[in-house]
Amino acid sequence: MESKRQQKMASLLQQELASVLQRDLPHLFGGGMAPGISTVKVTPDLGQARVYLSLLLGGDAEERLATIRDNGKEIRHALAKRIRQTARVVPELIFFHDDSAAYAAHMDGILGTLVIPPAPKDDASDDDDDKPARPRLFN
Repeated sequence: MESKRQQKMASLLQQELASVLQRDLPHLFGGGMAPGISTVKVTPDLGQARVYLSLLLGGDAEERLATIRDNGKEIRHALAKRIRQTARVVPELIFFHDDSAAYAAHMDGILGTLVIPPAPKDDASDDDDDKPARPRLFN
């Protein structure tokens, strides 16, 4: 369970990192689209931040993630310029690829191909089929 302090810092980092990647450092992506930031998780001491990036659009995800990791110091420096009035220390940024959207699409495809037969009807009952059976409370 994250504390309020961690949640506030994670929210601040998510907003500011999105601005940094889109406005301050667009040259990192060669004119392509900047990645979206899905989630930011901050450690309790606020020393590290795990940044989960959505890299669905814009080419090879692994290559883009490697570019971001290689330029981590530049990203952290640009982030520090933006949050220097708000945060005392800028956490170390660790970038991960968030593939939950791709996984959800994959699972949706699998569930869409399933053939589920209808449930068999019980022929032994003489009750009306229109009304659901009432549970018996007493014997």
